[in-house]
Amino acid sequence: MPTILLIRLSAIGDIVFASPLIAALRRTYPQARIVWLVQAEYRSLLDQHPDLDEVIACPLRHWQHLWHQRRWGELMRGIWALRGLLRSYQFDLAIDLQGLLKSGLLTWFSAARERIGLGSREGSQWLMTRRVERGGVATQIGSEYRYLAEILGLSTEHWAMAVHYGASEAEYVADFMREKQLQHGYAVLCPFTTRPQKHWFDDRWRTLAERLQRDLGVSVLVLGGLAERPAARKLLAANDAQLIDLVGKTSLTEATALLDHAALVIAVDTGLGHIGVALNTPTVLLFGSTRPYLDPGCASAQVLYQALPCSPCKRHPSCEGRFDCLRAISVEAVLATAKQLISNENFAR
Repeated sequence: MPTILLIRLSAIGDIVFASPLIAALRRTYPQARIVWLVQAEYRSLLDQHPDLDEVIACPLRHWQHLWHQRRWGELMRGIWALRGLLRSYQFDLAIDLQGLLKSGLLTWFSAARERIGLGSREGSQWLMTRRVERGGVATQIGSEYRYLAEILGLSTEHWAMAVHYGASEAEYVADFMREKQLQHGYAVLCPFTTRPQKHWFDDRWRTLAERLQRDLGVSVLVLGGLAERPAARKLLAANDAQLIDLVGKTSLTEATALLDHAALVIAVDTGLGHIGVALNTPTVLLFGSTRPYLDPGCASAQVLYQALPCSPCKRHPSCEGRFDCLRAISVEAVLATAKQLISNENFAR
């Protein structure tokens, strides 16, 4: 019975993209003990997965805090404790899905007999027993992980992303819908990301919210993390639409449950939007400087993306802050796509 470690520390979207590997490993090795190592703040995405035996939380942000405070002794004791914990599992196989030095070191700490790195770089390739180049079809969602599964001889039948939540989150949504009288359905907006070149524009979000309420008769929720509260206040301050502001007010799994029960999700390139795709909720994704995928792999989601000669610029925009690729996506285009998706009866929820 092999003991297998998957390492993908962050972030939300990448963890969701890699999630089909869990079921692929379980189908191929039904008796295996499968463990995932992830940053502590994201472990709730994996805790309820039925094919995972355990989730180990890596306190990376706490370690970074200790580093900045120069608390070297405490930092080293924490790292050494996690190293000891990993070694206690006696892993047969460890797969580094992130390919960075930090994830490579943790893979090496596991002392697994076989250590496979996906696209390993930053020196982490020297800590692996085998390195697999990133492959697949770049326009398809999560294809690099399916490519890895095929290279490793795993079963890729029924390949699908999966995000799970518990009974308490389901109860939270039921109570919330009763309290807010959302029996006619609701749409979720996810406007926030870590980089401005991935953002759409506040005035368009406001117009879109008003049109969703007027044209589709749905209430509109706004979701995001605690760090996005300042951006949310700015977006919501001048909005005439009666939006339900949940930015920074839910746990990650509560947000997941809300996305699961939504009639519609509209998001930029952000983790919550990718969760919407994984849950098969009708989802419209607005991509600009990044292009993680154009084919979401299901009829319930569609990507709006206007390729320009400079696309995708990723972290190095050359448009002097105009973000022309995102400006080319109109409210009308988003609304038309949303209407098409929610009326589409060709996919199963």
